[in-house]
Amino acid sequence: MASATSLMTDDNFSCSICLDVFTKPVSIPCGHTFCHDCITKHWETVKHVFECPLCKETYYQKPTLRVNIFIADISERFKDIVKRKASSPLQEAGVGNVLCNLCAEPKSTAVKSCLVCFMTFCEKHLQPHLLLPNLQRHKLIQPVKDLLSRICKTHGEPLEFFCRVDQMFLCLSCKNKDHKTHEAVTFQEEAKIRKTQLEKEKESTDKMIEARQQKIFQIQCSLEGSRNSADEALSCKNHMIAVVTDYICRSQIELTNVINTKLQGIEKEGKDFIMELDAEIMKIKMKKEQLNKASIADDDFTFLESALSRTVSSPKVKDWSHLKLNTDQFAIQGAIAELQMSVTSKINSLCDPTFREKQQYAVDVTLDPNTAHPLLNVSADGKQVATENQKRNIENKPERFDQVLNVLAKEGFSSGKSYYEVQVKGKTQWDLGVVSGSINRKGDIRLSPKNGYWTIWLRKGNVLTANADPAVNLPMSQMPEKVGVFVDYEQGQVSFYDVNARAIIYSFTGYNFSEKLFPFFSPCINDGGKNSAPLIITPVTNNC
Repeated sequence: MASATSLMTDDNFSCSICLDVFTKPVSIPCGHTFCHDCITKHWETVKHVFECPLCKETYYQKPTLRVNIFIADISERFKDIVKRKASSPLQEAGVGNVLCNLCAEPKSTAVKSCLVCFMTFCEKHLQPHLLLPNLQRHKLIQPVKDLLSRICKTHGEPLEFFCRVDQMFLCLSCKNKDHKTHEAVTFQEEAKIRKTQLEKEKESTDKMIEARQQKIFQIQCSLEGSRNSADEALSCKNHMIAVVTDYICRSQIELTNVINTKLQGIEKEGKDFIMELDAEIMKIKMKKEQLNKASIADDDFTFLESALSRTVSSPKVKDWSHLKLNTDQFAIQGAIAELQMSVTSKINSLCDPTFREKQQYAVDVTLDPNTAHPLLNVSADGKQVATENQKRNIENKPERFDQVLNVLAKEGFSSGKSYYEVQVKGKTQWDLGVVSGSINRKGDIRLSPKNGYWTIWLRKGNVLTANADPAVNLPMSQMPEKVGVFVDYEQGQVSFYDVNARAIIYSFTGYNFSEKLFPFFSPCINDGGKNSAPLIITPVTNNC
């Protein structure tokens, strides 16, 4: 068998009828090969006898045209060339390059591939395709390794078109037959359009990357600003607490001195009053002694005679009935208690130092679906509740809320201390708190302690209110994402905490609970999806 390079010449690719390189090569029974169109047209000129244009072998019936064995031979040799190219050290050195099929070892890098010849050529071996008129009509493309992938498996023609309907490559026959009603363009046109789209997408991705890089920069700047703010806050905290502590210590010393000075003044005033009173007592005793002497007479005549001869003068004394020492000067307990409450309240609004202690009273809370309004969807584990767009077809039980979007917990508190946490992140409206077991659950409801509700709520995403009598607006620098609820049954206290800030939000105090209290939840209206996030009862974690 001849070598691949000796067979791959212009003569071996020429049709003996058109003297051009084969197009759709087919063979006839005698073994000779011609272009499909050439042999077909040649036989159309005869009526009864069909003969081979080369060997003149005659056929009385039109022979069946068979696939050209030459193409099969070329394919096998091409596979062999690819295999040898993959195993050749010299070819491996040029990984990424397509090598010329006609070059002897070492092979040169190819510059074009021909879809008619099924060959890849270097610049030197490409010259015939650039100079010879017959070869100039061949389809040249950028060099590729697997030329067979560019050939239609059905018709054996080059894949030159792209069907935009079926998103597949087509040869000319495919385009004119199965896809003639489809929008088909050359794959170069499709590639150009897609490259343009790709460039736009690349530009879009570049912009997206740039936007995210800018956002990263902004976040980094914000983080740096937060670190600086935290450092300033710590420095301010240390400085201010030191100043306040020093002031309180100095005030304590000064107050001690003031109290002692006032006490000394009161003691001196008291001693002066006592001395003055003692002096008056002496005067009064002297008068009493004179009176005692006057009363010693045995008979009335002598008594009257003595009384007429003696004059007992009354001593000059004060009216002491309205005298009272000013002990109110020491009534500082109220002011100190008020100071303590004010300082405690301010500190707790920043960070309650007793918050961790309250978390120690964590209890397990699960939602009671029997109390949930028909629009509310309670999760199977009883830990989440969200508002749906359509009411559920459920029984209207006595314990179920029928007009307001509320739900209670199964567990209640009738003594001791209890604590639980609820995630409210992503919501623009919600209600939370505890209620008495006997509350009204039908019709419209007003949330207030006098109706058995100790609750707070969020509205418009940034308006936080305690539903007291009257309602109290709660200024917050940042809305809480998780709310802690603490109940001290005996002390009559219900407190709400920003869990992440460990700071108190509001406290109901001084109530006398007489009924069982139940945790109360309302995710409020869905608001077109803006408030679709659920309320979630979360495990209490003490991250000390």
